[in-house]
Amino acid sequence: MAGDDVAFAGVAGQIELVRSGAVSARELVEVSLSRIERIDPELNSFAAVYGERALQEADEADARVAKGHFGPLIGIPIAVKDEIDIAGEVTSRGTGAYTTAAPADAEVVRRLRAAGAIVIGKTKMPELGLWPFTESITWGVTRNPWDLERTPGGSSGGSAAAVAAGLVPAALAADGAGSIRIPAACCGLFGLKPQRDRVPMTPHFADGVQWVVFGTVTRSVVDTGVMLDVLSTQSPGFAQAARTPPGSLRVGVVRGFPVGAPGKLSSEVSASLDRTADLLGSLGHTVVEQKIDMRPQDAAVILGLIFRFVRDLVLEVERPQRLERRTRAFARPGALVSDRTKERLRRGQDRLAERLGRLFDDHDVLLTPMMSEPAVAAGIMEGRGATATYFWESGWVPFTVLWNVTGQPAASVPAGFSSHGLPVAVQIVGRPNHESTLLSLAAQIEAERPWSDRRPAVAAT
Repeated sequence: MAGDDVAFAGVAGQIELVRSGAVSARELVEVSLSRIERIDPELNSFAAVYGERALQEADEADARVAKGHFGPLIGIPIAVKDEIDIAGEVTSRGTGAYTTAAPADAEVVRRLRAAGAIVIGKTKMPELGLWPFTESITWGVTRNPWDLERTPGGSSGGSAAAVAAGLVPAALAADGAGSIRIPAACCGLFGLKPQRDRVPMTPHFADGVQWVVFGTVTRSVVDTGVMLDVLSTQSPGFAQAARTPPGSLRVGVVRGFPVGAPGKLSSEVSASLDRTADLLGSLGHTVVEQKIDMRPQDAAVILGLIFRFVRDLVLEVERPQRLERRTRAFARPGALVSDRTKERLRRGQDRLAERLGRLFDDHDVLLTPMMSEPAVAAGIMEGRGATATYFWESGWVPFTVLWNVTGQPAASVPAGFSSHGLPVAVQIVGRPNHESTLLSLAAQIEAERPWSDRRPAVAAT
């Protein structure tokens, strides 16, 4: 099998190749390292690559395979977003404000290694993961494999760019307000935000409003299921869910912007939502229009908690003087959110979550836009301040943060391409603890309109 075909086989495909003896773990790692060397100078997706270490670990994996010892991810090269600890490495979180190496692997990294995966490097992100693009003074601009003049999204943009370009079959990512789903949508990948507490978060920096979860970006739905089975603290069987029909579901289609979010859907995004709703109806699901009951005070609750969360992040960095001016400015309003105010805002968050939860009395799944338009130009907010950047992103990606507030699972599902060849996506949101429903439904969509066979032009360079 040609190297490009191996690179784009995905997690499940590469596992079968290793198990069958068609390729070795060393060959998988060599393919990945070769593609990173050739392609990543254009993308700028990796913050660090552990070539010699990865080859050594691949040889060790091949020795285990020769003895008949197969882990769930034996020999599979995986990238790790640079806000997740790797022992002996500085976890930069997109900034030069950290200098101390992590004393141990994060639990998710430990689980990957225990399953036989090989950590091949760390991927880039915006400073402290604050923005839906992947650009920073420390690490430069990360670019979208489908169009190098566009952003891969953020904050897990390095992870998404690396997977979309076939540099690795999967990458660890994190999502605090859409940071798995937005890059997946920009790069034509499947991106599932798991249920809160599904994947262990230890050790991690300040959890603030507890909206951040760890997960992955992958080329296919079943690949995400395989990864979640390894990472999950409970309820394995996610890969099987991706191989099981969902049955007839009640789907609510949400088109309107949340309260406080400016903007409107582009015609191509609106059309992709219509096509997906029509497809789901043709597959036997009950599809109805639905509105989200949000009130003006809900936007104030979310914004207040975000401000306090960012302030807490900034207070924890080792060298705050190295932070970008925009980051420091975004943190300042958080000083006005006292502990007492934070608790009041959290009660407001709980009321919002309860109200949103009532939508699922009548629906199994919600279908929403992912973004108001496909991937925007890289550098679109270069030189702009915190306030301008926040209000701009509120118009581009307002559909994701609500499900971090509630903690329930949500996923970005590819929904075709724009007239300019950019990926378009929709979001599906499930009941609490129902990742399996989203995986089953997304796999059904994938079977009807496959996406993982398409490759960006940069991947062939």
